[in-house]
Order: sequence, then C-alpha cells, then structure tokens
Amino acid sequence: MLINHDTRCALDSVVDLVNTQPQIEGRESLGDAAALRGFVERNRVSEVGRLDQHDVAAVHAVRSRFSEVFCAPDDTAAATLLNEMVAAAGTTPRLTDHDGYDWHVHYFAPGASLADHLSADCGMALAFLIVAGERERLRRCDAPDCRRAFVDLSRNRSRRYCDSRTCGNRLHVAAYRARRREAAAG
Repeated sequence: MLINHDTRCALDSVVDLVNTQPQIEGRESLGDAAALRGFVERNRVSEVGRLDQHDVAAVHAVRSRFSEVFCAPDDTAAATLLNEMVAAAGTTPRLTDHDGYDWHVHYFAPGASLADHLSADCGMALAFLIVAGERERLRRCDAPDCRRAFVDLSRNRSRRYCDSRTCGNRLHVAAYRARRREAAAG
C-alpha cells in the first residue's frame, strides 16, 4: 500500500489524537491550550495560530468522532462519519510545498481552526484507507489492558499491538512464564 508523506503524517496525527482520550491515558492529556499546542508541535501540524479553550473543546469533539471511526462496524458507518466530519470542516483542497516537502494536498481552508484542520486532513487520510479497501488497518491494541489505536501499515496486515516492544513483548513474556509454570507443575 502506497501512502505519501502527508497522508502518513495525518494518520500518525489522528492516532496520536485518539490515544489522548482519558479512558486510554487514564487522564485528560489535552486539557488546556498549552497541552493542545504540545500536540500540534509533536505532530508538526502546520498553519495553526493561537489556541484557546474553545479550540480544546472543539478538538475533544473531533477526537470523539475519530474514535468512532476506529470502532465503526463497517465501511459504510466509517464513511458516513468521515463524510460528516470532512463536510463540516469546509474542506478546501489546495496544493502546497511548505517546510521542504514536495507538493502535497492540504484539505483544510486557510485560517481554519485546529478542529477543522484535523477533521479535513486526518479525515481525508482515513477516507483514503476506506477507498483503498484497507479500513481493517484501523485497529485497537489486542493487549487486554490497552485500547490504544494504531494504523497497521505492515505488509501482511498482521500487527496486533500498538507497540510490540511494550504491549506485545509484555504479553509474550507473560505467556512464556505461564508455560514455564505449567511445565514445572506438571
């Protein structure tokens, strides 16, 4: 599956956004404008101006909608959610080549709020997955104590954990120890 740089950045941003939910993090990690600015900088979101509590509330609403996309039961439900988000954002596709990147498309209108920016660009990145027949790449971690979202970009769509070094390794070690205990008891 061929994904250009800008789409990959948008997919990474939407995953990061969904994973900031209190039920995943154990606390609200986007609780104020400073935290939201940190999200913008961490994800290198371009063309973002001043942020305030209105932006925080609007991004929380967008985050909830994106979370619904990850949990959608089928392509139709996911497409309906994305169509609503992208339309509400006032999508305005335009070519740009900022920050040393080759030509790519931004879907948000110039001067758009952060919530509209994320709805448009991240919504379109997720829409491309649906169009490509790849919605099943939108996943939640299989670890029982983790519900983090991720996009499985592995060649054979076999990724099961948000991070193989943490969740995956922890479960493999636990299974190994359980087999050892069973063998020692038997």
